[in-house]
Amino acid sequence: MASDEPKAKKPKLSEEEKPEPPPKENAVKLSANSLFGMGNPLLDICAVVDKDFLDKYSLKPNDQILAEAKHKELFEELVKKFKVEYHAGGATQNSIKIAQWMIQEPHKVGTFFGCIGKDKFGEILKEKAEEVHVDAHYYEQDEEPTGTCAACITGDNRSLVANLAAANCYKKDKHLDLEENWKLVEKAKVYYIAGFFLTVSLESILKVAKHASENNKLFCMNLSAPFICQFFKDNLMQVMPYVDVLFGNETEATAFAKEQDFDTKDIKEIARKAQALPKDNKKRQRVVVITQGKDETVMALSDKIETFPVVKTDPKYIVDTNGAGDAFVGGFLSELVQEKPLDQCVKAAHYAANVIIQRAGCSFPEKPDFK
Repeated sequence: MASDEPKAKKPKLSEEEKPEPPPKENAVKLSANSLFGMGNPLLDICAVVDKDFLDKYSLKPNDQILAEAKHKELFEELVKKFKVEYHAGGATQNSIKIAQWMIQEPHKVGTFFGCIGKDKFGEILKEKAEEVHVDAHYYEQDEEPTGTCAACITGDNRSLVANLAAANCYKKDKHLDLEENWKLVEKAKVYYIAGFFLTVSLESILKVAKHASENNKLFCMNLSAPFICQFFKDNLMQVMPYVDVLFGNETEATAFAKEQDFDTKDIKEIARKAQALPKDNKKRQRVVVITQGKDETVMALSDKIETFPVVKTDPKYIVDTNGAGDAFVGGFLSELVQEKPLDQCVKAAHYAANVIIQRAGCSFPEKPDFK
């Protein structure tokens, strides 16, 4: 535990460093590119819309769907008709930017790889990633436009329409294998990839996962959605031996357990069985972290199960729970990359998720107030 460390270590940080925020006790000195993420980059386009707009595109007020042919004009119309805000989005990129926000200094601790189009939205996405100090290196191609996610807000509701487009076009040989890019991968000590990327480039995930395993670094993954556990089970299980930290929520965990014939719906038991699955790097035991919304978070590590109560929030302050899972992982990674104890990682995860659900989209104040 961090509190057991000798207090004499505290003054180590030099006086020249900014007094705000105060230095975290016993934090490992971080350098750029210590944390690596790879996934589906999407430009989030958020706007308050009217009911007519929802009706025109047959949207429910509160929903998450993939764009179909009938939504083709939606994105341009949203930009033309309404006052929009842009954010760098997509599950993995969200987690990396939250981790960077929690860490603050130095900038560009987080690296992100993904595929975008050579277009206006791609340029905006690059700007937005830079604004949040993430070192994004996108594979740019011109066959598909940059992936987008329209967040159509009406009152307390938000209807999300995602068009993956370019995000589906990531190529290992055209990007990950390039010497200058692979050097960034090698610089990292913690890796995170959301399960959604299993539908895009399994070979890219395996290359990164094997590198982490062979060099005794931490490889983290997220179940991401029940459909990943069901329809991409083979891909998921090819990566699983390399997973040091597995994230998921209770719905995903239940779907995973069903596909793995665990024969239980008990979340603690599912965590225990997932933790015991075969593992390549025997120097590290797998950690499984399962969130349950407002209920306690379950963590399986070595031979025990631990539970952690979440930060209680008055429902009237909850604006949007969509980014909560990404924020949870981002908070967790921010401490993991500093080699903090796992209970501290969960504490940071709960803090980050709590901040994000009280704001629209995966956005955050200028600085965290996390101790």
